Amino acid sequence: MSDVVVVDEVPADGVREVLDLIGSAAREDGQAAVSEQGRLQLRGGRRVGVRHLLLRDGEGRLAGYAQLEDTDPVEAPTGELVVAPEQRGKGHGRRLGQALLDASGKRLRVWAHGGHPAARHLAQTLGLTLFRELRQLRRPLTGLTLPDPVLPDGVTVRTFRPGEDDEAWLRLNAEAFAHHPEQGGLTQRDLDDRKAESWFDPAGFFLAVRGDGGRDERLVGFHWTKVHADENLGEVYVLGVGPDEQGNGLGKALTTIGLRHLADERALPTAMLYVDADNAAAVRVYEGLGFRTHETDLMYRTET
Repeated sequence: MSDVVVVDEVPADGVREVLDLIGSAAREDGQAAVSEQGRLQLRGGRRVGVRHLLLRDGEGRLAGYAQLEDTDPVEAPTGELVVAPEQRGKGHGRRLGQALLDASGKRLRVWAHGGHPAARHLAQTLGLTLFRELRQLRRPLTGLTLPDPVLPDGVTVRTFRPGEDDEAWLRLNAEAFAHHPEQGGLTQRDLDDRKAESWFDPAGFFLAVRGDGGRDERLVGFHWTKVHADENLGEVYVLGVGPDEQGNGLGKALTTIGLRHLADERALPTAMLYVDADNAAAVRVYEGLGFRTHETDLMYRTET
């Protein structure tokens, strides 16, 4: 019989064991079952509101892992889970899912990255209901031809200065994603975690500002690009525009600037991004720039 242990922090040797499991499952499934944020929280030590669930088989081998994040003051806790490929078909997924339900007090949102049939079946077995669809869109960058970006009057674009721009960026990110608790709730620690990653490159982190570059300079938008070196893939990692700048073409201009950077400076053949399926305006913009749906992540939740 497998056992599930819930801990606030995974020891260093256990972190490597879990990351190896996540990696082997990703190779099998074609996509990681635990998000970048989840992997950062696994490696980053104890965090308020984050718990880790470790499932071992009868011989003590790690068979599955789940993570529960309960940091949103309004929404139900969010979970992710993964079972080792060689351990599937033994009921481990259901045990982990039930453990997440128990740890969350039966208030749970859980991701099924890639929307694989087994994950959809598990969600139904646990009595969860589909309520969010996150699409991954992709487009080729080879021979990229896009109209020159047109910035609103008074707006210029420069790159991110680590340490100097952190506070202003976090403030604008919170404003731009006030409706999106996962992205809008990023903290200095979250930003520092990402700056410490090997892929971080301030030359691909574009800031739109108003002002003359002095003390009155005001950040109004940004496009943070990312390179997945192992996949030779570029990403529109985060694109945000301040509430006062909505509808003036700044988002499209910033998207174009970032795509040109990925195509020209980084010479990448493909770009990808994530967008909520119900964000019709954003989907139209991205499809107008040549993006098409590549795969879909699904989020399920308990009935409210």
